[in-house]
Amino acid sequence: MGKVYLVGAGPGSVDLITVKGLRCIQEADVILYDRLVNKELLSYAKPEAELVFCGKLPNFHAMIQERINHFLVKYAKQGKIVTRLKGGDPFVFGRGAEEAEVLVDHGIPFEVVPGITSGIAAPAYAGIPVTHRELGSSFAIVTGHMREGKDDSIHWESLAKGIDTLAIYMGVGNLPYICEQLTKHGRPESTPVALIHWGTTDAQQTITGTLATIVEIAKTSEIQNPSMIIVGEVVRLREKIKWFEKTLIDSEEVKAKEMIV
Repeated sequence: MGKVYLVGAGPGSVDLITVKGLRCIQEADVILYDRLVNKELLSYAKPEAELVFCGKLPNFHAMIQERINHFLVKYAKQGKIVTRLKGGDPFVFGRGAEEAEVLVDHGIPFEVVPGITSGIAAPAYAGIPVTHRELGSSFAIVTGHMREGKDDSIHWESLAKGIDTLAIYMGVGNLPYICEQLTKHGRPESTPVALIHWGTTDAQQTITGTLATIVEIAKTSEIQNPSMIIVGEVVRLREKIKWFEKTLIDSEEVKAKEMIV
């Protein structure tokens, strides 16, 4: 019998994977990886390691969950070390718990290796703390993957009135509905909102607005998934403490000077 490691690859930047997560990549016989995993991480795998893409695009599933479960069990029963590599954290909207249940049902040993989730990392790279002594003492992670008129189990009133900062995953396609529900249930239209596209990577793009304006701003900016939606007063701090964009600009200026020299 082999063993399975359910590993969080972090939010996008290669540097943000944990030491243990990297070791799991290096020691794996098989790596099953998702779409949002930085492919540079795969370069740390053994030359003979088998790499299996399990990524899902919006409205298109490269591999359905049942088949992923099948591969985890199959390879482990072959005595192999299997690393299931997921973007962010495996237990934050990553179906890691479902996969763990399958492994338990088949008597396969496994470990969960937590990863840095985008709900914290993306705003941090955009200069937005999810908590702040004066602006936000509570923080919630919310799925934005719902459809208006369908079964919506999200407690919008509790989120609107009871939580200072919301980090909403997979919600760009439902942004109008999200803003409508929050304002409908008591969140002021003036509440600041940020959308952070490809957070922590060189392709990071951040736009800001309010619950009243962000839909139109997002439409004009043509911002798409993968993006984090951050709602709360903490967004006001971005202009003062944003640091990552400055780092990128400084880096580009250094490269330009080196080319001139």
